[in-house]
Amino acid sequence: MARIAGVDLPNKKRMEYALTYIYGIGLHNSRLILKAVGIDFNKRAYEITEDEAAAIRKELQASYMVEGDLRKKVAMDIKSLMDLGSYRGMRHRKGLPCRGQKTKTNARTRKGKKRTVGAASK
Repeated sequence: MARIAGVDLPNKKRMEYALTYIYGIGLHNSRLILKAVGIDFNKRAYEITEDEAAAIRKELQASYMVEGDLRKKVAMDIKSLMDLGSYRGMRHRKGLPCRGQKTKTNARTRKGKKRTVGAASK
């Protein structure tokens, strides 16, 4: 099992898809990395050698921000929006959608489980 950037890659997947299990690497970046290193896209994760895995690690460190560093940067960006008091920061603080979606009927992912309000008995 190949371990790159602290993530165990699934053995049976092709390398171009296995690399997408790393936070911050999508399919496009995965293909760019494999092309730069010179590994075939169709090679399975269990077929790569230790030298090829080391080359992928080196390419990731040189050119990409992934996993912990990227998560930290995203969290700090959101925190700075909240500290500024911007509209997006306020929406993050309240746990509401930040990108213009309507909230009257939808947005359950951000708002959480529905709580009925206003139907009190006498």
